[in-house]
Amino acid sequence: MITLRIVYALAGALFAAFAVLTAADRRHPKRVGTALFWALVALSFLAGDRLTDLGNGILVIALALLAGSGVIGRGSPETTGPEERRARSDRRGDWLFVPALIVPAVALLGSLVLKDVCIQGRPLLDARQPTLLSLALGVVTALGVAVLWLRPKPLVPLQEGRRLIDAIGWAAVLPQALSALGGVFAAAGVGQAVFALASRWIPVDDRFAVICSYTCGMALLTMIMGNAFAAFPTMTAAIGLPLIVGRLHGDPAAMAAMGMLSGFCGTLMTPMAANFNVVPASLLELPDRDAPLNGVIRAQIPSEDILSVQITYTPGWRVTVNGARRRIQKDSLGLISIIPACTGPCTILLNYNGGLEARITQFVSIATLITLLGLCLVRRRGTTPA
Repeated sequence: MITLRIVYALAGALFAAFAVLTAADRRHPKRVGTALFWALVALSFLAGDRLTDLGNGILVIALALLAGSGVIGRGSPETTGPEERRARSDRRGDWLFVPALIVPAVALLGSLVLKDVCIQGRPLLDARQPTLLSLALGVVTALGVAVLWLRPKPLVPLQEGRRLIDAIGWAAVLPQALSALGGVFAAAGVGQAVFALASRWIPVDDRFAVICSYTCGMALLTMIMGNAFAAFPTMTAAIGLPLIVGRLHGDPAAMAAMGMLSGFCGTLMTPMAANFNVVPASLLELPDRDAPLNGVIRAQIPSEDILSVQITYTPGWRVTVNGARRRIQKDSLGLISIIPACTGPCTILLNYNGGLEARITQFVSIATLITLLGLCLVRRRGTTPA
């Protein structure tokens, strides 16, 4: 039977291979710190269930220290060159997407069909995690098909994987760490504590007050925990199910959608939001991928052409073209207009620092939150019996 332990073992072996290859790469600028980071990640997968709580806590703190101290860097493993990749891409065309499509296909097949398959009276997949196990099975199947079809050198898949994971860096383990934080909050009884506070301080029969408490609580708890999926079970168990659904007879589906939307708003205030900018910039290997980044345009631009960007112009936008600062202006439609002064391949980086608009919206958000809290207190006093 395929269990979650097998998936953890495969993931741990992969990160261990990344650590070994990084340690052996003498050209890596930060090979010791990077190798140690991926080795600790591998240890968490391979032996996390056998480490004590104290051991796991020390491991997480070590990961955070390595990520924050700047000792993690990117290597340049020797795999296939750009010309070879381009030639292979031209030769195989859109068929290169087949391995990527195998992953969701096998995951869907496993979730619907393989979960009921038994071999010698034992289920093929652990009935508790059929979808996750099917996804892992899809990844392994796609990898096998790609290796048999493309026939790369033995270490090329691992080196390409190391190049990709180095490009993403510490952000690759951020979802795992934040989901673990959700388990810590649940085990600590945060949901019960929030329910006790909500029952005491808000009028539980006032729909407006209860919904505001739920949505604002989801956003605030997401900011604390760093992940809406981790905050959702806590706030739903504390307010969503007992008050909105149980006491006020609300629609569970609408309640869940409203809660997750509020949580996503909180996500934008956490390090997880950095993934939306950091990861794509790293994968594109942009020269200033460590800087705040909001937009990337890569194009072949003829000489003296003007580039029109379908984004409303505000003074907070900044633009560089191939590393050189360029002036940005408003066209007759109120959109962004750029004179790249660039011929041929151009990389245009757009950055928005918020400008006056960001300061105004921050003030409005704070004022709105204070107003909502005031309304809840006024309504509570109005419903308190004399």
